[in-house]
Amino acid sequence: MIVKYAELLIRWRWLVIITAIIAVGGVASGGRFLGFTTDYRAFFSPDNPELRAFEALQASYDRADNVVFLITPADGHVFTNQTLTSIKWLTEKAWQVPYSTRVDSITNYQHSQAFGDDLVVGDLVQDPSAASSADLSQIEKIALNEPLIVKRIINEDASVTGINVTIHLPGKSMTEVPEVAAYVRNLARELEARDPNLQVGLTGMVMFNNAFGENARQDMTTLVPLMFLAIIILLGLFFRSVSATIATTLMLFMSILAGMGAFGWTGYKLTPPSASAPNIILTIAVAHTVHFLITFLATMRAGGDKESSIVESLRVNFQPIFLTSLTTVIGFLALNTSDVPPIVHLGNIVAAGVTAAFVLSVTFLPAFIAVMPVRVKARPDKTHTIFDIVSRTVSDNYRLVLFGTLALTLVFVAFIPNNEINDDFVTYFDESTEFRQDTDYAIENLIGPNNIQYALQADESGGVNEPAFLADVQKFVDYLHTQKEVHHVYAITQTMKRLNRNMHGDSPAWHRLPDEREIAAQYLLLYEMSLPYGLNLNNQVNLDKSATRVTIAFDAMTTKQMLGVEHRFDLWLKENLPHIRFEASSSNLMFSHIGQRSTRSMISGALIAIILISTILVIVLRSFKIGFISLIPNLIPIGIAFGIWGLMIGEVGLSLAPVVSMTLGIVVDDTIHFLSKYLRGRREQNLDAGAAIQYAFRQVGSALTVTTFVLVAGFMVLTLSPFRLNSDMGLLTAITIAVALVVDFLLLPSLLMAVDKDRPSNQPSGLPASSAAD
Repeated sequence: MIVKYAELLIRWRWLVIITAIIAVGGVASGGRFLGFTTDYRAFFSPDNPELRAFEALQASYDRADNVVFLITPADGHVFTNQTLTSIKWLTEKAWQVPYSTRVDSITNYQHSQAFGDDLVVGDLVQDPSAASSADLSQIEKIALNEPLIVKRIINEDASVTGINVTIHLPGKSMTEVPEVAAYVRNLARELEARDPNLQVGLTGMVMFNNAFGENARQDMTTLVPLMFLAIIILLGLFFRSVSATIATTLMLFMSILAGMGAFGWTGYKLTPPSASAPNIILTIAVAHTVHFLITFLATMRAGGDKESSIVESLRVNFQPIFLTSLTTVIGFLALNTSDVPPIVHLGNIVAAGVTAAFVLSVTFLPAFIAVMPVRVKARPDKTHTIFDIVSRTVSDNYRLVLFGTLALTLVFVAFIPNNEINDDFVTYFDESTEFRQDTDYAIENLIGPNNIQYALQADESGGVNEPAFLADVQKFVDYLHTQKEVHHVYAITQTMKRLNRNMHGDSPAWHRLPDEREIAAQYLLLYEMSLPYGLNLNNQVNLDKSATRVTIAFDAMTTKQMLGVEHRFDLWLKENLPHIRFEASSSNLMFSHIGQRSTRSMISGALIAIILISTILVIVLRSFKIGFISLIPNLIPIGIAFGIWGLMIGEVGLSLAPVVSMTLGIVVDDTIHFLSKYLRGRREQNLDAGAAIQYAFRQVGSALTVTTFVLVAGFMVLTLSPFRLNSDMGLLTAITIAVALVVDFLLLPSLLMAVDKDRPSNQPSGLPASSAAD
């Protein structure tokens, strides 16, 4: 049947080529809808509970999306006329940042004080250029003793300050985040030009969002071309055939266009994880071309003509290429169990690309080869000598190889428990990126992005003015200050204490919470009426004063630590303030939970992939014994790889969650190709196990080595990505694929020798000879 198909393909080769180009062109036209999202919320599905809690919090209070200007004077002191003048200038300019709704700095901090019976509220720094030394000392004293300022927008030694710009993105355009990022970068450069004494950095959630988009675009424009060039050069050297290299290049290019175009039609946007799909499609599609072309070129070098060589290569490779494509697609589709949409999108893009690669490898590729001039020289295959040595060594010493390999496996698997589920979303970005550098500097010198926001409910309008409620909030704040991880606490009780002191002649004895609800309400109303536009109290209390937000900032913190403090704080609230309803949320908390949840969901995805792939192998190979054996060399590489990871790194996070399902679909390819040749030797040529193993090595040893080298090289290119989700995934996948080749060359043959030693009968069992189990 395959022979007849191949003959028809050659006869109608021009029609096949034109049809393939038109079909790919139609699918690829969806690429015009592709775009990069710059919203970290893209990592969360709409029904994600942490995202819904975060959005509810955002709807009640000032939004958490922000840009922070980090300002460091070269002279090491913020409170000078020159530096304060520059900060005041930038504060005023920052109101013009697109979509800005609030600007907080030390110069516009609304300082309150008593003058007789009046409450006077105004900017802490009025005219910095005219301030005397005494004025500057007083301003510094106030700032460094104000809990709402120190360790939030000015550090304790007054050497670094920040200007926080709250951003409310409409979410109507993909250019909003880049627009803000470009504007604030221009402002930072302008300030540095105006005042050479200042160094300005940029951090905050908007810059975090922007880093996602920039890294995705960088990966697409650098890593994909780099990998494409490397593969073309490698295959050109290996094939030593211009026509074969051109055919491979076209097929790879068309596979990528089909996969990315198909995703474009869905309307979803690319993220850094999904932007790595072209590299993955590229490396996997190479395997199809290599197996077809190696058999084709080997047949021609053995004396066959071009057309008969194409027919033979299709006959031998059609079924294993189909099987490897199917198992790879299953592995990537298993990523749909993930709770992280970009990982789901990655799986679907690659699955579409691999499907296209299979179709093209059995249609366009042989048809294109049929019309291209192909010249090869007849020569002996020297690789047979190498693989004959390997096969004989394994066959003659299969017990030693088997138990030695299993013992080594157990050694590496023993290190898997060294891995712990942990992450740090700041370290998603390489230290070479501007965002990472500025954020690390902010964590070390002022305040970082790690925080949890607690919304505490008073359960009635105006309830935040109730002395009992304020006392409960203060209890929570006092508890937080005792926790070693806490860097800063921002709460309404600090404002209430200051207002109570102000209204009692600024007497330190009255720096406490008001005793009566009416008085507290009056203080808050008087203070709010004195605040300028844009600097209201909505960052601390909701509009009807029925709830308040307590923001807890931390220093550098991993997801495991974040979940630990959340659990501890929740437990304290439930035990000590059981009557207070609360909700905890933040972008950091969202990423902390998604890493844990994604890892758990991917385990179920991996199990589904294992069951489906194993079932397919048993059915197609028509041997439960061989199908069961195939499981071992497919699972062991993953175990060894995670053991190596436990020795090297010891942390498994969001980036590694998809690796099990993904690599399972890839590493099974080698097993399928080896077993198919082994069964061909047993069933069609009536060979014993040792001879069949030697036959399999001769037939696919070279191809498996080349495809593994290309796959490892392709995924190692991902390690050059400045985005950790891509680089970590690339490294662990490369390790797994490299280990899989060693396992397939050592453990699989020794297993076959141990359990399949019986000589076959003259009548082949299982797959009939005509259906080429290869």
